[in-house]
Amino acid sequence: MIDARHFEVRETLRNGSEICIRALRPDDGERMAVAFGQLDPESIYTRFFGPKAAVTDADFRLIREMDFDSRVALIATVIHDGHEVVIASSSYSRFDARTAEVAFIVEEDYRGFGIARRLLGHLGRIAVDRGLTSFEAEVLPHNRSMLRVFTACGWPMRTRTVDGTVHVTLSLTASGGG
Repeated sequence: MIDARHFEVRETLRNGSEICIRALRPDDGERMAVAFGQLDPESIYTRFFGPKAAVTDADFRLIREMDFDSRVALIATVIHDGHEVVIASSSYSRFDARTAEVAFIVEEDYRGFGIARRLLGHLGRIAVDRGLTSFEAEVLPHNRSMLRVFTACGWPMRTRTVDGTVHVTLSLTASGGG
């Protein structure tokens, strides 16, 4: 079984930069708050479907109490001036024994290097290892980059648009995720 709580891999991006993709840890609250503060309002809107001013007390509690069973979170980091900096985050939250909602956000300067696709692949392998068979996501129609990530992941995808939101379902039982 994949040890999601201690998951960590190093990968090289298309531009030659090295990133670390690892499990969110209880001590990552401040790093996540700093990363959130660097995001453009449009990025926040496309991830949360509305404005969000800061990381909340509830968010800090989720970070500290991540169970890595019903909810799994992975982050991507780089080393900048000797400090670990969060450049992306991803998570899934179980709806039930077979399905989970998946979500991502990548800092604007690091988009286009395949980070979201890599995070999705790792989350998918962890999910399959835990018996999940599908991911679901809600995506705003103008968030074409996220829709491309889902389309290119290799898992069969179904979409439907409801109330102005694209509902994506990925079947994790077929090969893909890389």
